[in-house]
Amino acid sequence: MYLTTGFEPEYVQARKALLDVLEALGKHREAVVLVGAQAIYLRTGESDLAVAPYTTDADLMINSTILTDKPLLEEVLEAAGFKLETPPGAWKSSGDIAIDFMVPESLSGQGRRGADLGNHGRRVARRTLGLEAALVDQDVQIIGALEDTDTRKFEIRVAGPGALLIAKLYKIEERIEKPHRLSNKDALDVYRLLRETSVDTMAATMKKLLADKRSQEITEQGIRYLEELFTSATARGAAMAGEAAHPLVDSGEIAASSAALAKELLVEILEN
Repeated sequence: MYLTTGFEPEYVQARKALLDVLEALGKHREAVVLVGAQAIYLRTGESDLAVAPYTTDADLMINSTILTDKPLLEEVLEAAGFKLETPPGAWKSSGDIAIDFMVPESLSGQGRRGADLGNHGRRVARRTLGLEAALVDQDVQIIGALEDTDTRKFEIRVAGPGALLIAKLYKIEERIEKPHRLSNKDALDVYRLLRETSVDTMAATMKKLLADKRSQEITEQGIRYLEELFTSATARGAAMAGEAAHPLVDSGEIAASSAALAKELLVEILEN
């Protein structure tokens, strides 16, 4: 039984909004993969890191290769009370929780921002580079509520730690040139993934992603971003992770630990 105890109210509401959207999607649930912070926290759990792993939104990737033409996504979402606040892809629940729908760049067709979803149009989801690894590294999990008055549970595909790591690295790198959009929390999520996933497991996943043509190129670049952003305590990503943990945890300690974990993973990938 999931209880609200220990969870911030905003996170409880974010999970509720996720369940609402999964319920609304119906048979289209087969074509979505949970990515972003909620997926990261499902993968890393409640660690002993003093900074609480909470989020107030939900991110869903659409695999357009298995998405059926009907019912229309925009219609079912609007009927369930969701509003397309900023096309393409940025939705809001009736409780004002952000729900982002994204499609891997490689599956998005022609265009600049909106993903071409055929019969569903270009407004529902936005094209996003770096999600391709979630086409390969994923499994099915049962997602339930965080409050005991809500008994809903749904099976949904959830991105694995390797795919989530690659996606976060792309997100950070993309925003380096847009400082107003940079979030230290993204770098702390990278640290969580490296810390809570064994190096053997993460390295094996990276090799799997490198061997699959759907994710090979994106993973090669993601590994380069990891080396660039996290392999020294003063590198941009490692420093951001430290800043995100301050003052609850010593920022220098987190930055150094991030660098050590990143270097250990890179060695494991290259040596085996």
